[in-house]
Parts: sequence; C-alpha cells; structure tokens
Amino acid sequence: MRIEDSILLAWRAITAHRLRSFLTLLGIAIGIAAVILLTSIGEGIHRFVLAEFTQFGTNVIVIAPGKTKTAGPHPSGIPTSVRPLTLEDARTLLHLPEIIAMTPVVWGNSEVNGNGRLRRTTVYGVNHAMLQVFKGKIRSGQFLPEEEDDNARAFIVLGPKLKHELFGDANPLGARVRIRSMQFRVIGVLESKGQFLGIDLDDTAFVPAARAMELYNRDGLMEIHLNYREGVAAKEVSASIKNALKARHGREDFTITTQEDMLRTLSKILGILTLAVGALGSISLLVGGVGIITIMTIAVTERTSEIGLLVALGAQRRTILGIFLGEAMALSALGGIIGLACGIGLAQLIHLIVPALPVETPLLFVILAEAVAISIGLLAGVLPARRAAGLDAVDALRAE
Repeated sequence: MRIEDSILLAWRAITAHRLRSFLTLLGIAIGIAAVILLTSIGEGIHRFVLAEFTQFGTNVIVIAPGKTKTAGPHPSGIPTSVRPLTLEDARTLLHLPEIIAMTPVVWGNSEVNGNGRLRRTTVYGVNHAMLQVFKGKIRSGQFLPEEEDDNARAFIVLGPKLKHELFGDANPLGARVRIRSMQFRVIGVLESKGQFLGIDLDDTAFVPAARAMELYNRDGLMEIHLNYREGVAAKEVSASIKNALKARHGREDFTITTQEDMLRTLSKILGILTLAVGALGSISLLVGGVGIITIMTIAVTERTSEIGLLVALGAQRRTILGIFLGEAMALSALGGIIGLACGIGLAQLIHLIVPALPVETPLLFVILAEAVAISIGLLAGVLPARRAAGLDAVDALRAE
C-alpha cells in the first residue's frame, strides 16, 4: 500500500467520527494549553526576576560581616562576636587592582521631616560612588560629594517619590530635613528606579555612610558593595577580597557573595519552579493519552472486518500498524497545535489584562510541547495498533 493511500485511509477514519475525534484531541489540546500557559508565566517571571537583579549590573560583589551564606547581620544591630566591617575595610578594598568602585552601605527605617511634612522611609548610608555601583542617575542637583568618610557633611539625596511626598512640585534643593536628631541639607534628587522585587526604590533617602552610622548608633557597616572591571573572573576578585580582609581581620569572619552566585541560585530556583508548574499541566496530557488509547481500542473493535479485508488483499502487518499509529499521532498532533494556539493566546491575553505579570513563551517550549503531544499519541496508539496488526484475516472477516 502506498504512503498516500495510508494517509488518506487514516484521514477518512478520523473524519468519519468527527465528534469522537474532536473529544479525543480535546484532551491533548487542554493538556498542551495548560503546559504552555503555566510555563509561559513561569518563564516570564524567571526572566523578570533576573532582569530586576541585573539592572544594577552583573559585575557586583557584596561583602557582609559574619561567616554565613545569608544576607548578613540582622538590621536590629544585635551585638555578636563577629568583627564588624569598617569604613577602613571598605577603603582598603578600593585599592585592589580589580576594583573600580566601592560604596559602604548602612540602612535603617526612619521618619523624615521636611517642609512641614513627615514621612517614614528607608534611609541608606552610602558614599559618592553609589550611583556608579548601582547604575543610578541624578535628576536634579548632585549626588553626595567625594569626601573623607569621617568628615562627610550632613547632605541628603532624595528618591523621586520621597521628594514628591515632602515637597510636591517645589524645588527641594537647599532645604533642610530632619531625621531623628540630625539635620541634613538636600543637595539632589535621583531619577526614578522603580520597583525591585516589591521594594519601592524611589521612596528612599541617601546620606553619607558615616552619618548613617551615627544616626543608627552602629559601630560597623551592614554591607560593602564593590564594582570590578569587566572581563575579570568573579572568583579571582573574590580571592583578592578574601586575602585583603583576612589580613586585616586575622580570620575569615565575613561572607562574599558575587552577582554570579546570586543569579545562578535564582536561575536554579526559578527553573525548578517553571518545571514544577509545567509538570502540573502535564497531568492533563496523561488524561489525553488515556483518551487516545480508549478511542483507538474502540476503533480497532469497530473496524475488525476492515482490517481482515486489508490483510486478505495482501496488506502487510506493518502497514496496518502504521495506519493505526498514524491515526493516533495525527489526533495528538492536531490536538497539540490547537493547544499551542490556545495556550499562547491565553498567556498573551493574561498579559494584556495584567501588564505587570510577565509572560514569555520560548520557541524551545513550543517545539517540545508539540513533540510531547506526538509522542503521547505514538505511545498511546501502540497497543491498539499492535492488536489490529495481529488480527487473523479469516477471524477478522468472520467477526462481522
């Protein structure tokens, strides 16, 4: 039997029972649509989170006090036996040949009083290099000037949201604001940076690190952030930092975290999440596979005499096997295409309704989903097809 005849025979068998065929491929379509929809949302969130982290650059290293794999000490300032990171430590690291920028970091939450208004916000203690390290920009005025840390003047730079809440449309430059018992003079306003994993980066204030340490009564820094030269391996920079700090502290009582480490960990976690939600959607594919087995088994029973006639006319067993496998694969492939269209369409519709929710459907996912659909059809059709191919011609003809 020619290939085109086999295809035509399989197509007629599918279209002869349109409702049954539609219900069969519907199970596959729902499964594929669920997989594509869930993995599109998962992949979109994956890329969104990575983009959020890389907006600060990829050549960033963070040093925190304490030998730990977490983000460092509790911001409450509970005393520990760990030697704190000092401003002198930070200045020492800046002299390493691989380092191009450094900012010490201290933070706390305080009420900022200015222009007769009061707002509670996060106050960061940094230095003049913060904009270079975190890829920030100034909207008006200037950022903190380059000064000796211990003699830094009481200047403050406002985030755009904090500026608007305190001063509205008025020019805040030169105005005085009070944080706790200290007064600061406003010298600049930052460009909007938006949200970072739910944290409003625009509702912030920046003061010199030494002044922030006084403000929050801290004897050490909470973190040191470093920018290193492009093209230098992160491991090489980490080794240099470790040697420099061990020489000063006498032991390794600090934690070094590179941007590569954070991104690698995030990628693993988000990748597992994407696979997990995809696996949940694949349960529907199993249901679709069971549907194909059921329908193809019924088809073999209904077409017993037809199979006997084909065998009597000289059709080879592998031809009959191919016909029934072809029907199963055609149903699953068509269901996969419908499922892909529905899944991608639903993902884009959700994105239009909720623009903040990112969706991304990689081409690889589309190809894999369709390949899985065809494979399920192939596997589900094997047993009924083998049963059909194994029928005896005389017995099959008598079955009628």
